[in-house]
Amino acid sequence: MSATAASSQNTNAQREAIAPPRPATFDVDVVLVMVIAALLSIGLLMVYSTTFDWSYMEYGSPVRIFFNQLRSAVIGVTIMLFVWRSDYRILRRRGIAAAIMLIAIIALSVLLIINKNEDFGSRRALYQGSFQPGEAAKLSLLIYFGAWLASRREQLHKLGYGLIPFSILVGAVGSLIVLEPDLSTAAVLVLAAWTMFFLAGANVIQIGLTGIGVLAVGFTLATQFNYARQRLVDHVKAMEDLTKASWHVQQAIIAFTAPSDQLGGPNWFGIGLGQSRQKFGFLPAAHTDSIFAIIGEELGLFGCLVVIGLFSLFVWRGFKIAREAQDPFGALLASGIASWIAYEVLLNIAVVTAIVPFTGVALPFISYGGSNLVVVLTGAGLLMSISRRRPLKIERQETRADYDFGRRDRRRRVSRISRRVGSEE
Repeated sequence: MSATAASSQNTNAQREAIAPPRPATFDVDVVLVMVIAALLSIGLLMVYSTTFDWSYMEYGSPVRIFFNQLRSAVIGVTIMLFVWRSDYRILRRRGIAAAIMLIAIIALSVLLIINKNEDFGSRRALYQGSFQPGEAAKLSLLIYFGAWLASRREQLHKLGYGLIPFSILVGAVGSLIVLEPDLSTAAVLVLAAWTMFFLAGANVIQIGLTGIGVLAVGFTLATQFNYARQRLVDHVKAMEDLTKASWHVQQAIIAFTAPSDQLGGPNWFGIGLGQSRQKFGFLPAAHTDSIFAIIGEELGLFGCLVVIGLFSLFVWRGFKIAREAQDPFGALLASGIASWIAYEVLLNIAVVTAIVPFTGVALPFISYGGSNLVVVLTGAGLLMSISRRRPLKIERQETRADYDFGRRDRRRRVSRISRRVGSEE
């Protein structure tokens, strides 16, 4: 070793010894974390409020059902933190995304084969109701679709590489969920996948054809299933006269409006936390599908707007993370997760406010249900992982996320995706 090299090493060693250590950075989207914490806290609070009486009558303890949800929250948060600190890009390697999708399909198939017990007219859960494959299938499909679409990019406009494989993949998973039957979960899954397909670069013709196909299939299914057809009839009657609506819809509307009569004025702040009357046997599924109605009854318009505002922030941060993602897979996956949460929230609120025909769909982060909560928190962990700034190896222009999200005229559908690239970790 030369004297010059030895001198340079000694100088560098001295500098490292003198320089203060670099401060640790909390590499996370702080706004997203605060929103998740707020929604989770509201959810736990409302689950306790809607179940303490039922829990006491069923189990002799007012907190038994609440502790079940709290346990699911702890499991979900643990998985979320693990996913956040992991590299989401590993899901694209060695067929991991395909394996996750295959496991989800197998679980859905097993559910239909071995579970003969129907709960409210459908078969949605395994292991005595502790696991719902349909919930896991939503996130599994988004992960697989993110990887699949990122690998296709400019080939999506070709029929054999874009529209046909997309229709087969979504149709296969959606059909298994419809057979449970669970039309609401299938609808959310298809809409989220359709949004990803558009953002990945599918042309207007493909989007139009898939949209027409989805509407046609949805209408056919709604008229083939007796319970779905009855709900359509009830909804049409409710639009003409609310007193002719189904019992569930009427009780949900009462939850929103009854406090106004009790308080003698507008229901700005509700009748108070824990004071709901509708949850005591009047409103079905008050702790799951109809929990937003209880929020309206107990916390009033203010509480509803706070919840809607938090979900709006979550979706905004999700799409912001997608715009700033460092690779096509991260951008597509983040947009898919944000779309999934947005569609699920919109559908849940539209149902309990009698805007659309009644269907059972959970309110993310808030409704009671371990499978939904754990899967939603896992999706949130993926968003947090994508938001981290990891160095990427230098890539060609055509493989970057900003190009992948381009229109045919090269203008980006999701703008300002980060171009920061460096060396591989």
